[in-house]
Amino acid sequence: MAVQKLYAGAKLRELRGRVALTQKAFADRLGVSLPYLNQMENNNRPVSTTVVLGLAQEFGFDVTELQAGDEARLVSDMREALADPVFTGTTPPLVDLRLAAANAPALVRAFLDLHTGYRQSQERLASLDEALGREDARPTPSPWEEVRDFFHYCDNYIDPVDRAAERFARAKRPDISLIQATTDALNAAGVTVKIAAVDAIRSYDSSTKILTLSQFSPTETQRFQLLLQLALLTRGELLEATLDLARFQSEAARNIAKVGLANYFAGAALMPYTAFHEAAQSTRHDLEILSARFGASLEQIAHRLSTLQRTGAKGIPFFFVRVDQAGTITKRHSATTLQFARYGGACPLWNVHRAFETPGQFLRQLAETPDGARYFCLARDVSKSGGSYTAPVRRYAIGLGCEVKHAGAVVYADHMNTSAPEAYEPIGISCRICERKNCHQRAVPPLERQLRVDPNYRGMLPYQVD
Repeated sequence: MAVQKLYAGAKLRELRGRVALTQKAFADRLGVSLPYLNQMENNNRPVSTTVVLGLAQEFGFDVTELQAGDEARLVSDMREALADPVFTGTTPPLVDLRLAAANAPALVRAFLDLHTGYRQSQERLASLDEALGREDARPTPSPWEEVRDFFHYCDNYIDPVDRAAERFARAKRPDISLIQATTDALNAAGVTVKIAAVDAIRSYDSSTKILTLSQFSPTETQRFQLLLQLALLTRGELLEATLDLARFQSEAARNIAKVGLANYFAGAALMPYTAFHEAAQSTRHDLEILSARFGASLEQIAHRLSTLQRTGAKGIPFFFVRVDQAGTITKRHSATTLQFARYGGACPLWNVHRAFETPGQFLRQLAETPDGARYFCLARDVSKSGGSYTAPVRRYAIGLGCEVKHAGAVVYADHMNTSAPEAYEPIGISCRICERKNCHQRAVPPLERQLRVDPNYRGMLPYQVD
């Protein structure tokens, strides 16, 4: 079998910039000539074995990152953006998209930002005349999308925040609970914690320094909210330094990201990296056992599993997603090559949409995407009670999965015939860019294909895809 050549010019340039070396000095450290390094950095040559070894020995670089970069995500995002009807010309071939993602990732992100700005300006046509009269009328990404992409391209792993949370959890006295340790830390900061019959899950009054949690919330929610508030009040410098590096375009995005980082701290303190990683491996990623052991909800456990991307101690690369009953993705992250629809609905053949039909049960699925990649997928509903008969119930479903090559390390995949091609259901990202010709759930035609319509013939679809 031929060995696949590794082209990782962008990653090499990124690492060289990280260690602040010239090309000449970098080449000397790696034991290669300057022209040879230049060719590798420009993807004219594959990364050699000598360089791979040098990266590990000289710089302690996790060489798996050479293949785990953003290229797959960028290609997927470009394909979906280019499926927009605004692009009426010939769609660039996949090989060109891959070259752009590998050689000019910053340019690709600029293109995606431009397309996002265009979409949002179209959605605001009703106020366009007024907007054009202002100096600040330049389209900008929505704050939510900007923050989502920040975590997306960080692999949902923020090392300084993760390690700070782990240090806090380790410093806890063994004879007290985490919730008591967090309460004590808040008390030490002058904060009074109250549990009361209130509607808000968490409310902090900065003038009185009183933190109020809802008594209707489950214990794991109260614990998480305590840790979140602790991060906001006592880890401000760390959060602000991380936000400075992100360079958000708006104050709203920065504020949303700050809450996101506090959430991250809470999850990482509740489930400290090293202990959680070891427990996940020993239990074969059994969500219910992990939930009981760490006092976290199933959703919190699934989300944490998708963040185990620490250099030198990586877990299985999972994808994680949460959807509502309308199929809208409200949380998403993928450490795998599987990508989610950025614009529009997700594939209806994905088992996460069926989780609402079987509350309280785990649904298993073997799935294959159009590019031939195969995945093990797990789904379950995670409805959340409002705490009283009259309070509304929030209904969601979560999906967790990994490439099928990791299925043996996941207890839920036991006894599934992963070697049988017919066991895999065909799924895609969204109908507009899915290449499957005969999908019985197709909602709209694929934009990259020619259609034939025969008035005298009606098959599964009212058209045929060439």
